[in-house]
Amino acid sequence: MTGNEFRFFLSCDINLPVTFRIERLEGILPALKSPNSVFYFESPALADSNTEERRPELYVECALYIDGAPFGLPMRTRLESTGPSYCWNELITLSTKYRDLTANSQLALTVWDVSCGKDEGLIGGATIHLFNVKKQLKTGKHKLRLWLGKEADGSIRTTTPGKVPKEERGELERLEKLVNKYERGQIQRVDWLDRLAFKAMDKIKERESARNGDSHLYVVVDFCSFEHRVVFQESGANFLIPSPIASTNELVTVWDPEVGKINPSEHKQLKLARSLTRGIIDRDLKPSSTERKSIQRILKYPPTRTLSGDERQLLWKFRFSLMSEKRALTKFLRCVEWSDVQEAKQAIELMGRWQTIDVCDALELLSPVFESEEVRAYAVSVLERADDEELQCYLLQLVQALRFERSDKSRLSHFLVQRSLRNIELASFLRWYVAVELHDPAYAKRFYCTYEILEENMMKLANGDGDGFKLWQSLVRQTELTAQLCSIMRDVRNVRGGTQKKIEKLRHLLSGLLSELTYFEEPIRSPLAPGVLITGIIPSESSIFKSALHPLRLAFRTASGGSCKIIFKKGDDLRQDQLVIQMVSLMDRLLKLENLDLHLTPYRVLATGSDEGMLEFIPSKSLAQILSEHRSITSYLQKFHPDEDGPFGITATCLETFIKSCAGYSVITYILGIGDRHLDNLLLTDDGRLFHVDFGFILGRDPKPFPPPMKLCKEMVEAMGKAESQYYTRFKSYCCEAYNILRKSSNLILNLFHLMAGSNIPDIASDPEKGILKLQEKFRLDLDDEECIHFFQDLINESVSALFPQMVETIHRWAQYWR
Repeated sequence: MTGNEFRFFLSCDINLPVTFRIERLEGILPALKSPNSVFYFESPALADSNTEERRPELYVECALYIDGAPFGLPMRTRLESTGPSYCWNELITLSTKYRDLTANSQLALTVWDVSCGKDEGLIGGATIHLFNVKKQLKTGKHKLRLWLGKEADGSIRTTTPGKVPKEERGELERLEKLVNKYERGQIQRVDWLDRLAFKAMDKIKERESARNGDSHLYVVVDFCSFEHRVVFQESGANFLIPSPIASTNELVTVWDPEVGKINPSEHKQLKLARSLTRGIIDRDLKPSSTERKSIQRILKYPPTRTLSGDERQLLWKFRFSLMSEKRALTKFLRCVEWSDVQEAKQAIELMGRWQTIDVCDALELLSPVFESEEVRAYAVSVLERADDEELQCYLLQLVQALRFERSDKSRLSHFLVQRSLRNIELASFLRWYVAVELHDPAYAKRFYCTYEILEENMMKLANGDGDGFKLWQSLVRQTELTAQLCSIMRDVRNVRGGTQKKIEKLRHLLSGLLSELTYFEEPIRSPLAPGVLITGIIPSESSIFKSALHPLRLAFRTASGGSCKIIFKKGDDLRQDQLVIQMVSLMDRLLKLENLDLHLTPYRVLATGSDEGMLEFIPSKSLAQILSEHRSITSYLQKFHPDEDGPFGITATCLETFIKSCAGYSVITYILGIGDRHLDNLLLTDDGRLFHVDFGFILGRDPKPFPPPMKLCKEMVEAMGKAESQYYTRFKSYCCEAYNILRKSSNLILNLFHLMAGSNIPDIASDPEKGILKLQEKFRLDLDDEECIHFFQDLINESVSALFPQMVETIHRWAQYWR
């Protein structure tokens, strides 16, 4: 939600029961009297020999009041005796629905104690209005002060308001209000700053508690949140009376329930125009030169662009003459009024006769924008023309597109399964991509359905002679292997001592208790590269990385007699890294199709769960380690590829590899908005290939302030002979060439990210629309190729200038990024 728009739901439209959560009671219970006039206390230490010790058993009674009168039956929480603090954390669902509420609806909460015998002991009560003064439904956590000894009063002028009076509010109340906004997503999250803020708040809370002595009792209630604010509106006419306009320059808020809705007059005019043009006359219509230019402009729009009413009308009018233009189909289908049966029928008929579209445009038709089953089935029929290599490039997104299908057993899910039966690599990756999504409660049933279809069909392979069963078991054993690796990680982490002690424990486990992992009874297909059969772990070559999560570096024997190394991580969500590496791999393929090999290193990544996964191990060193040991990148490369006659004492081939890989990753990290770059997550192989790892921040997010537009460090430029050298000029040339090549495939890349809109990848899930628009901006589709070369060279010059000390303040800030 931007500062210029306010999206909201109307309460009269919400046909859901009123729901909230009773969390806990805060504060110290006062001394209470039992029926036998014996006092008991919260703390047994305070009870003397004449005091009967009792443990309070509390529950909360929740009653809804509408316009001062009780409405519906009151609800009670379970009993809670394990205090302090008494924590119910219980979800309460009332029989009343949000649409039935009025502006004066109140929730009355009374805390009772049943440990006193037959007569229940009243602790206190508090009342809260469900709508605030702006007639917006309250959401998030609210801390209500109890009126001791009083039952909650739900009358219009309540005598038990839970809100702390203004004159009594301190710093703690102000901070709790801000925390409530933070939890509702109204305050931007900055991890490092948040940790400092919460630590400071804990100190303030301790200070305030010590000063006030916990003299009050509070009950914490958490109201459920919606995607947008909920504004009170009675069904039917809008009875909301606007505030009287004062003589001062006050801002008057007026709710307009028709904002964002279709103008009925305009809609009617479009319907009439379309009905007139449904006849035979349309088939012979040809656009004028001006209309042709307008159509060509529309066809160049990125897939994220919404068409205006006039643009939709123009495409509909000349739909017959556009049928030979394959790029026009996706734009034409966007201008169809699908609620009109006759129009939808004609559109589907035309779609079947249209010139066949490209695979990248078919991906657009699988996005959430297109709901028609016929359109989505047509997209799948186009995908059937893609070979296995191309399909594997898009498989991750196609699995995510299952979220947008109309049914669990869709044409898309059957297509993915059928293609996987012909290619074991596709089958392995499909199984993992689907299995990871089983943790998503909203779509678990749909993904499990696809999983079952894959299992059922694979078991039937080769007419039931056992081949299909063996194939499926070879994939199931991958899961068993990852489960065993998780168990090893738990044991290793529990070892006290440094990394060396943990490595010894790992090798001891593999040689002893878990020796079956060193020689598998039957080879297992590597989850990272299913074409490779692994036969066991080599304990002596396996190790542990020195980091907080202690990832394993495992060496596996292969059936061909070689070995392969993987990194196994537990406690880290690798789905975002998996997406970035998939895009690096795709971009590498696009560049190579244009005969530009930039020596990229798209190492394999596979998330095997929401907090675990595998990565391919590439022998390399971080720039931080290289600079520490060799003082410069040039010295490091001279060690492996010396040449007295070569540039800077390095072979020309090695330097060219370095320059090309720097150019490739500079362009890709710019387009994908990769953040949090430092010398520890830039790696270099001994043959000169530079590559990036660790993609916790993408699409413009960065934990460091003032990130430079290009992720290019000073040491990289110095290894090219500094900014005046011919090699640096060659680097810039490669950057501009690669940027223009990737711009040609901007629609494909944008479509793939659009299909990820419903995924649980952090930097996309937070705001998919904003993320895709940021990605689109990076392509500068408003410029032609020549203008883009100038733009990108300026971008490089800006970033490189930031690395040298004689520049202005802004550039100085960028220089701090790498420190």
